[in-house]
Amino acid sequence: MEFRILGPVEARRDGTVLPLAGSKIHTVLTALLLARGRVVSDGRLSEFLWGWAPPTTMKAQIYTYVSRLRKQFADDIEIARCQPGYVLAAGDSWVDSVEYDRLDRLGREALEARHFDKASTLLAAALELWRGTPFASTTEFLCESEVPQWEEAWSTTLSCRIEADLALGRHHELIAELTRMVAVHPLDERLRAQLMTALYRASRQGDALSVYQQGRSMLREELGIDPGPVLREVHRQVLDGGEFVPPGRTRAVPGALPGTTGPYGGRTASGPTGAHGPLSAGRPVPAMLPPDVTHFTGHALPLAEVVYELRGSTRPPHAGRRHRVVITGMPGAGKSALAVRAAHLLRDQFTDGQLYADLGGTEGSRPDPQGVLRDFLRALGTPAHALPDSAEECVQLYRRVLTDRRVLVVLDNVVDAAQVAPLLPTGTRSRSILTSRAPSVLDGAYRLVRLHPLGTDEALALLAAVAGPERIAAEAAAAASLAELCDHSPLALRICALRLADEPRARVTALLSRLLPVRRRLDELRHGDLDVRAGLRSGCAALPASSVRTLLRLATLPENDFSAAAAASVLRTGERAAEGALEALADARLIDVTGVGSDQRLMYRLPTLVRLFAQEQPPKQSPVREQGCARPGR
Repeated sequence: MEFRILGPVEARRDGTVLPLAGSKIHTVLTALLLARGRVVSDGRLSEFLWGWAPPTTMKAQIYTYVSRLRKQFADDIEIARCQPGYVLAAGDSWVDSVEYDRLDRLGREALEARHFDKASTLLAAALELWRGTPFASTTEFLCESEVPQWEEAWSTTLSCRIEADLALGRHHELIAELTRMVAVHPLDERLRAQLMTALYRASRQGDALSVYQQGRSMLREELGIDPGPVLREVHRQVLDGGEFVPPGRTRAVPGALPGTTGPYGGRTASGPTGAHGPLSAGRPVPAMLPPDVTHFTGHALPLAEVVYELRGSTRPPHAGRRHRVVITGMPGAGKSALAVRAAHLLRDQFTDGQLYADLGGTEGSRPDPQGVLRDFLRALGTPAHALPDSAEECVQLYRRVLTDRRVLVVLDNVVDAAQVAPLLPTGTRSRSILTSRAPSVLDGAYRLVRLHPLGTDEALALLAAVAGPERIAAEAAAAASLAELCDHSPLALRICALRLADEPRARVTALLSRLLPVRRRLDELRHGDLDVRAGLRSGCAALPASSVRTLLRLATLPENDFSAAAAASVLRTGERAAEGALEALADARLIDVTGVGSDQRLMYRLPTLVRLFAQEQPPKQSPVREQGCARPGR
């Protein structure tokens, strides 16, 4: 077997590439190969696969990916379950990353021993194993964690190979390569010093000095620092014009910016001191949050998670903490209510103000991000006549204004990355809360908080908080049945609670009897502006036509809980294709992944209210096209 991970991930048997489709399969294989016979824990694999927002079926899905690898490798490779994770025994297999390390080590040893020809050959062979960015077909989470150190290793190997070639007098051949490399990595002082060396030895002293001046200017402008000792020493020798001693190698420093000779030494921005910093005299403090949610009940743990994530340090995030939190869940899960409640709890942490915008609406009336941005700038104190004309200049001004301020930005019902990009603060002091039904479309790092249906106790507490604890306690069994008919959805439960509050003498059993007929249930689940059907319609509006058809066909299944095989039977497709269609609906938060069946395959659930909505739709028509709805939540 051969494994190649220094580029797109490949597994080969007798020269034939094995069909390992999908970034997650490649991610699990790469993680196991990088461990080199050590156990990779489920938690570590989860971080590589899903970052800080793993699904509830994390272990089951990891098991599925490992099973698929075992099936492809058969008896050639063993992947064993070894608590708390998995270990891959590569045996006699050839792995390009292992071979790279071997050649690199031998090449450096030869360089230390001044066997320059041997060093050049070995190091060049090591570099030839690279076929592009390492782990290129894995998830962004694995790449963020592992690629930087490997690219730094590649840079050091290249520097050592060039040093060997310089010692062999190959400066003329190196000038073109080094010129290209310095253009790609302009802050790499090692490469720049080697280019100066090659130019000087080629009797181009003026060009060597020009390369130094360009590097010095870039280091000052980009990082606010002067050249390091290696580059300064080469500059001195070029100025002296005597016998030239080539620069020595520099060891890669863990944590260093790739291409520099030491830890990152960037300029520290000046600004106010203290936890929040003093407010400038007369500077407006926006307060755009909607009123706090009354009778907020349930989702105690997600609320605590959001508040903890954004409260406290104004320094850059550490130990996985992020500048932004994204709250997600199915229609009616309470995303907006949680965001508003958390924002009010955090007001004392963001004394420079709170900005809020609802980015939902219908396709034709969705707020324009540039209009929202101008509203934000005016709220932050920018006079209308001082607002730039172009969208790009408005974004730049917005980010400058927030540079030294501690502001909380709440963006509700986010649809996609393009819509939200100009509204996100980029400084280290501000934070943001987003709600979205499909956060997978968003760019950048964020902490994902998933909302699930309320538990029975939470559902009863919500009903009691609005309708009165005595009424709910007196008919506890009926209230529990009411929660079941509502799918434990916060929106549906709040509608029921408000209807009970409007009729103080009405019994819970009377409302329960009105919800029992399935044909009338969605008609009953509305109160004022609150409407379960409208929320489901807008959720379906985000779906492509193929996913709408999938949802309508799933509504014909006899049970709410089903497997991919059962779904395949009504979708009239193969099981693998059915899994892809179900994953799309799960990403849209319209079906749930509930666990693993006896065959170790995932099980799904179509919530009752979603089923009732789907059954209302004309069989060959999309609720998106027929109702002209928006596309919120993706």
